[in-house]
Amino acid sequence: MGLDEDALEYHRRDPPGKVEISTTKPTNTQRDLSLAYSPGVAAPCREIRDDTEEVFSYTAKGNLVGVVSDGSAVLGLGDIGPEASKPVMEGKGVLFKRFADIDVFDVELDVDDAEQTIRTIQSMEPTFGGINLEDIKAPECFEIEERLRTEMSIPVFHDDQHGTAIISGAALLNAADIADKQLDELDIVFSGAGASAIASARFYVSLGADPDNVTMCDSSGIITESRVADEGLNQYKEEFARDVPEGGLADALDGADVFVGLSVGGIVSQEMVQSMADNPIIFAMANPDPEIGYEDAKAARDDEVIMATGRSDYPNQVNNVLGFPFIFRGALDVRATEINEDMKVAAARALAGLARQDVPDAVVKAYGDQPLQFGPEYIIPKPLDPRVLFEVTPAVARAAIDSGAARKEIDLETYSEKLEARLGKSREMMRVVLNKAKSEPKRLILAEGDDPKMIRAAYQLVEQGIAEPILLGDREEILRTSSRLGLDFDPEIVDPSEAELDAYADRLYEIRRRKGVTRHEADEIVEDGNYLGSVMVEMGDADAMLTGLTHHYPSALRPPLEIIGTAEDANYAAGVYMLTFKNRVIFCVDTTVNRDPDAEVLAEITSHTADLARRFNVEPRAAMLSYSNFGSVDNEGTRKPRRAARILRSDPSCDFPVDGEMQADTAVVEDILTGTYEFSDLDDPANVLVFPNLEAGNIGYKLLQRLGGAGAIGPMLVGMDKPVHVLQRGDEVKDIVNLAGVAVVDAQREQ
Repeated sequence: MGLDEDALEYHRRDPPGKVEISTTKPTNTQRDLSLAYSPGVAAPCREIRDDTEEVFSYTAKGNLVGVVSDGSAVLGLGDIGPEASKPVMEGKGVLFKRFADIDVFDVELDVDDAEQTIRTIQSMEPTFGGINLEDIKAPECFEIEERLRTEMSIPVFHDDQHGTAIISGAALLNAADIADKQLDELDIVFSGAGASAIASARFYVSLGADPDNVTMCDSSGIITESRVADEGLNQYKEEFARDVPEGGLADALDGADVFVGLSVGGIVSQEMVQSMADNPIIFAMANPDPEIGYEDAKAARDDEVIMATGRSDYPNQVNNVLGFPFIFRGALDVRATEINEDMKVAAARALAGLARQDVPDAVVKAYGDQPLQFGPEYIIPKPLDPRVLFEVTPAVARAAIDSGAARKEIDLETYSEKLEARLGKSREMMRVVLNKAKSEPKRLILAEGDDPKMIRAAYQLVEQGIAEPILLGDREEILRTSSRLGLDFDPEIVDPSEAELDAYADRLYEIRRRKGVTRHEADEIVEDGNYLGSVMVEMGDADAMLTGLTHHYPSALRPPLEIIGTAEDANYAAGVYMLTFKNRVIFCVDTTVNRDPDAEVLAEITSHTADLARRFNVEPRAAMLSYSNFGSVDNEGTRKPRRAARILRSDPSCDFPVDGEMQADTAVVEDILTGTYEFSDLDDPANVLVFPNLEAGNIGYKLLQRLGGAGAIGPMLVGMDKPVHVLQRGDEVKDIVNLAGVAVVDAQREQ
């Protein structure tokens, strides 16, 4: 099937469309329903009647945006009417929810009069926390937005105008910097004089461009003062009329620094590009076909052409999804009365700054593993970069507060953490640990220190103040890779080929000499990063260690076990994964180390995991899993978890509830646990799941992660004498940073 057929099937399969309404409160019992509707709903109604501001406390208004259109100017389709525009508006709602967790009602209006549109939208103010105007034709869209912004006390934002302006404005800031040109000296030419072009021209002036250097062309050529007088152009075009000779786009581009295309495809030739100033900036944003193709523009000149388009298959896509979800998120959270120029400028500058940061592995993978590094081919972030929420939204909220548009005070210091929680429970849980780590960073060895991921992780650990990383590896390779990645930091490096290792070899020999290691062999073994790192941690020259990124798990685990070993009160180490669901956190043990533990081992590693859970501020409740419930089947396999639970319950030092053996659904489903087995020592579902063997543990956590949609953090190694964690091969940089945070908190506890 072609794209059209795929899209039709996508939209019509049951249920039709792309959105639905879901409940956010329980509706399982008669009491739930009486609270949700009659008679209980009368109570919040009375509170809101007495104080209308309470509507934000008792309803979803504060997180609800109306996407409103009359279908008169749908991108690429034109005036198709309100019904035909509904798939687009539903799609807009999907983007609001996907990127900023904002709920949307799409509203399609069957009106053809600006005044009626204004009155209709004004009447919806009690329903919405904000209004996103969409696909309304010019020049009516200017009047509609201006009136609504003035006459309504909630944010009103016409994305067709301002979205492109903000995103391309961020690109312009970075492009000018790369081209070594000053914003106020840029000669900027626009092709197109519609809503987005006029709004973009205005916005570039807000960013620092000189309005006298802006030339705007419509289908008849350069907009000049003489054309205004002769043709009676509308007031919006008149704003950018210049006192210059009449001419066409080719005349305007001669010597220009910047071309901004918001018109039609194929109207810019290579000769026009050749006539522009040195290192030209070309934003050809007509869709689906740009004003000049990417390849043609690049091939037109020998110097650097910095190019952006509206297409995803070329670098530097100007995509409005980088703007509107996050701008509205910030505006809603401070209950802003408007989205003003200060807020838009803050959004653009935050986007420009984000493009200069190291790009997460997940984003690189999402875009085909193409290199993403600040430069001519990467001047704006990618739409799927989750960090946009944490960078743009706080900047918008701060600008709203500083400019007086906010009606609600928020703690900007913790705001980013609240935003992070919207992207998933795992981020919220990791923030607890990372904040603890930042309070007292420790010296952390990254054993495979010349791997690019380890170097990038080290940079982030330094930037965020999580740890003091020590990279083990080839010094020249580390410095060369760091420079190539554009990472401006001076990491601590230990290069085994040049470092003085005698003391470490002596200690390794002392530990392993009765395990068959000679002194000569110790000199050779200590040059291995895993052994060297383990000895450094064991001797106290570092506080913690990460390894395993490029090794099989057993081979990476062996050196720390041989050199550091388990803690004084531990006989066994174990691997734990923390799985996070929307409203639940579960620790799975053992998933990586002990192949067939007996009851004593199960009891011990359960205690270690309970301690780990508390590092994440989770009070542990442990379930010993089996295929039977409390003796329903009696054999050696079911007796093992039963004995493990009995061992823990009889241990005076065990200060958490534990029970078993029990089936997995009994452990995690409240109705089964407390309804059928009311005698259980667990009065709430378990959050520590102890599997009977490694096979079950590994299978179980992977099924929960993949089919259950859980976020996974780990494996975290418990029971070691010093903080050591073994990564999975191929882990991403964020996984390394997360496990580094866990290691630092472990080290803090050690001291």
